[in-house]
Amino acid sequence: MNKAQLVEAIADKMGGRQQAADAVDAVLDAVVRAVVAGDRVSVTGFGSFEKVDRPARYARNPQTGERVRVKKTSVPRFRAGQGFKDLVSGTKKLPRGGEVAVKKAPKGSLTGGASATVKKAAAKKTTKVAAKKVTAKKAAVKKTTAAAKKATAKKVTAKKTTATAKTAAAKKATAKKATAKKAPAKKVTAKKAPAKKSTARKTTAKKVTARKAS
Repeated sequence: MNKAQLVEAIADKMGGRQQAADAVDAVLDAVVRAVVAGDRVSVTGFGSFEKVDRPARYARNPQTGERVRVKKTSVPRFRAGQGFKDLVSGTKKLPRGGEVAVKKAPKGSLTGGASATVKKAAAKKTTKVAAKKVTAKKAAVKKTTAAAKKATAKKVTAKKTTATAKTAAAKKATAKKATAKKAPAKKVTAKKAPAKKSTARKTTAKKVTARKAS
């Protein structure tokens, strides 16, 4: 029986093939993570999974018979429970229908480390999801702030442009008024110039008359 067949075997009890596949994946994932972390997963009546360290040793190549040195390593090991052994050996008979009469696992049958590992995995997933949501919210806030800053900058620029245009218009108007006021002053000065010349002529005439009289 492979994994697909196992899923099909429990699909009816789980309410569907997808639910059965999810259940199998969840159980296997929890067991593998716990054993990799060095914890022992024990299911009463079924068996236990644990990590075993093997020291460095010498072994023989079965094909050539050559002696080969094997490095230190770790391997997973499964030990069948007594109830499982009894059913396989024939000491106990399998029920014709329904589930196998394996004892329910009491509280604490899963080692604390395994349980903690499963909880940590769930906590990590939750933390990642929460972190993604927070990051998305921050990104949205940053975009909104950037857009607001751009809009403010455009408004300030528009105000500055308007103020500059008003100032330029005011300067032009002032320059025109000043030019208009100065123009008549030049005309008056031009008219007064002949008056000075007539005064000079009168003074000359008086001097000539005085000379003749003497």
